[in-house]
Amino acid sequence: MPLMPAVERRRLHFASTDELLADAERLAAAPHRTLGQWSLGQILAHLAMFINGSLDGFGFEMPWAMRLLARPMRRRFLRKPPPAGIRFPKRAASVLDPPQVDPQQGLTMLREAAARLKHEPQRHPSPVFGELSVEEWNQLHCRHAELHLGFAVPDETGATA
Repeated sequence: MPLMPAVERRRLHFASTDELLADAERLAAAPHRTLGQWSLGQILAHLAMFINGSLDGFGFEMPWAMRLLARPMRRRFLRKPPPAGIRFPKRAASVLDPPQVDPQQGLTMLREAAARLKHEPQRHPSPVFGELSVEEWNQLHCRHAELHLGFAVPDETGATA
């Protein structure tokens, strides 16, 4: 029996939150697979939670050593997705770990968060990078979505997992 080819993460680049939302909608509407530990619903919910955190505040700040190390790399994180597998402290995980939701619920959460992002001017400091402009936050949301949505791939076999 021939081996199935390994499915790799998708390499994505979003120029806007509209583009990341369109990709999320395509994935939720068709058979797909996820390659990581989260379902598509969880990925979409997490992206929504992160967007809402930029609007409402996160309620935590990363440890000073992490902030000190990360801030000089801020420009890199605005241009390229963060590396996979970063582990955050328990407080951050408790705020940003997504609930178990189906893709449609996660998509609804992401649509609502994206609408807020377009219409609400306030931005709170990043728990890692501190103060960011609206444009920098939008770039960070795109890079963050590139990372997570890259773990969701269309499934030509018709199965959704």
